[in-house]
Amino acid sequence: MGPVSRSGRSFSTDEGSGRVKPDIPHDNAQWLAAFGEHLLTRPARTREAYCSDVSQLAHLAGDASIARLNRLELSRLLARLHAQGLSGVSLRRKLSAWRAFYRFVCDRDPTMREDPCAGLRAPKAPRRLPSALTPDEAARLVSIEAHTPIAVRDRALFELAYSSGLRLSELASLDVDRLDRAEGEVRVFGKGAKERIVPVGAAARGALDAWLAARAGVAAHGEAALFVSARGTRLSPRAVQLRLAEWAVKQGLTRHVHPHMLRHSFASHVLQSSGDLRAVQEMLGHASIASTQVYTHLDFQALAKVYDAAHPRAKRQKRRGKS
Repeated sequence: MGPVSRSGRSFSTDEGSGRVKPDIPHDNAQWLAAFGEHLLTRPARTREAYCSDVSQLAHLAGDASIARLNRLELSRLLARLHAQGLSGVSLRRKLSAWRAFYRFVCDRDPTMREDPCAGLRAPKAPRRLPSALTPDEAARLVSIEAHTPIAVRDRALFELAYSSGLRLSELASLDVDRLDRAEGEVRVFGKGAKERIVPVGAAARGALDAWLAARAGVAAHGEAALFVSARGTRLSPRAVQLRLAEWAVKQGLTRHVHPHMLRHSFASHVLQSSGDLRAVQEMLGHASIASTQVYTHLDFQALAKVYDAAHPRAKRQKRRGKS
């Protein structure tokens, strides 16, 4: 927080111009500073996002005390942001930060009788279905002709991501001792530091065996990471993203491929083959079955395309619709 003037208002620097501009009342600045300290135990990105969203709330409130805003005032501010073009997804994120802030205020101010965020709802946004590769695209992507240790690593990395549906963070944080080659399993820590065991398919096991043999000549002494860079240190999530995008182009895929797309592809393809939603939920590490059910929509979309292309009645309806 910037310096405080004699009038009790704090000041901050306008990054675009370098000029000093009035910021927010001192009382609100104190609440923001205390809230930031309260979030020190949270992940850095969560803390940054929450502080940013509550800071925006303070600017929207003007001279009013953010700790004293009521439900109607917060609802109007939410509507104002919506009118400015913010999507339902963005508004839900902001409302989540506001709720965390007012829970913090309620815990520290005995005069607060109720949470002003209680009952507030952000506008619904159209749900986007995750993008998945077709089985042919996935097979083409992972069929890398590996002639160098780094290419061997990349094939093992992509095979594991597609075989076991791991998140990007889980891939990057995976250590060698988390891989059980004999049982064909991998232990990962997902969201909330929850551990789960995921099976590893035969193709991925073969690719991992090849990489472990090559890794001995690449990894730095004492490095625990399963996937390491050319320098021998743990491969970063950003490096995984870049390598996957590069290989997708090399393998002839005509769209951008990101690590989460392999996770989506794993879930969609396993669900199409097995129909076992609970098993897919467990392998993905979803806390709620609702998060997994989105893949049933992907499955339905694939079936609908087949129906539209093959069923004679579907074709007649399509022609009739054009007339």
